[in-house]
Amino acid sequence: GQAFLFCGPRGVGKTTCARILAKTINCLNLTQDHKPCGECESCKAFQENHSFNIHELDAASNNSVDNIRDLVDQVRYAPQVGKKSVYIIDEVHMLSQQAFNAFLKTLEEPPAHAIFIMATTEKHKIIPTILSRCQIFDFKRVGVEDIQQHLQGIASAEGIDAEEEALHVIAQKADGAVRDALSMFDRIVTFSGDKLTYADTIEQLNVLDYEYYFRLSEGINKQDTSALLLALDEIITKGFDTHLVLNGLNAYHRDLLVCKQDQTLKLLEVSESVKERYREMAASFSLEQLMAFLDIGSQADVNYRSSKNTRLLLELSLLQMLAVMQSATPKKKSTIPSPS
Repeated sequence: GQAFLFCGPRGVGKTTCARILAKTINCLNLTQDHKPCGECESCKAFQENHSFNIHELDAASNNSVDNIRDLVDQVRYAPQVGKKSVYIIDEVHMLSQQAFNAFLKTLEEPPAHAIFIMATTEKHKIIPTILSRCQIFDFKRVGVEDIQQHLQGIASAEGIDAEEEALHVIAQKADGAVRDALSMFDRIVTFSGDKLTYADTIEQLNVLDYEYYFRLSEGINKQDTSALLLALDEIITKGFDTHLVLNGLNAYHRDLLVCKQDQTLKLLEVSESVKERYREMAASFSLEQLMAFLDIGSQADVNYRSSKNTRLLLELSLLQMLAVMQSATPKKKSTIPSPS
């Protein structure tokens, strides 16, 4: 193919893969498994960042018709070294309608030496006439475990003693983007040095520790109103936004729900050391109770924006969850003797 479209969420390696593909296409001595040799003239020029065969255009800041016309004029010239001229267009969905139209003719009848690699996070914004002329590759979000293993490899190579739970928090916070995970890892290591701890990580990322959610769960389970409200007060005193607490609590109850069945346990994105605690806590509640907690939490989330007192809304939600537990507790029989 002469036109490729790499689609997917941010930070999963679309532009990086485009550069690797461009380097491979122009390598003069490919290995048996079709990898670039890294030693030929073309590979060395790419590695030293002065290759005349690979051209990059950032469509986010160069999205006008004139920018595309300059690109089209450049496409006419054959490469001096190597086989192909590769044009990488990043954030291609940012091109204007007129720029897409100017680019369309070249994409319909490209010169034999030209290859176009386009990257985008929003495939639906690209006009169908462009899509129909591209080989489309969809990049997926990277899993939490994969990101964690990648960070562990980097930590080992750099001589950094990193706790498993700390890397897991970074991987979870990255939301499938490896680039975001690397940025957070770099920032935290700069702060903490050669030892990356869970405490430093949650402090730097402003993450609410799962220990607080376990405390709230214990307060609900034991029907201890004082412990419940004091735990919430401690969270708010530490500066956490009430909406963040509410969403985190809903996610926590969802995690407890998936622990109820062995088949859905793989959906629980926590470290192995914490997974058993989730299973033990999940056993304290019935499926109906957890569903009721989620219903209360989602309703509070809907009402959050219109609420004038968000703390009171969160406290009422917790007390409603406690009431669900109380309604499930069998009442003691009266000890007052009946009249004879």
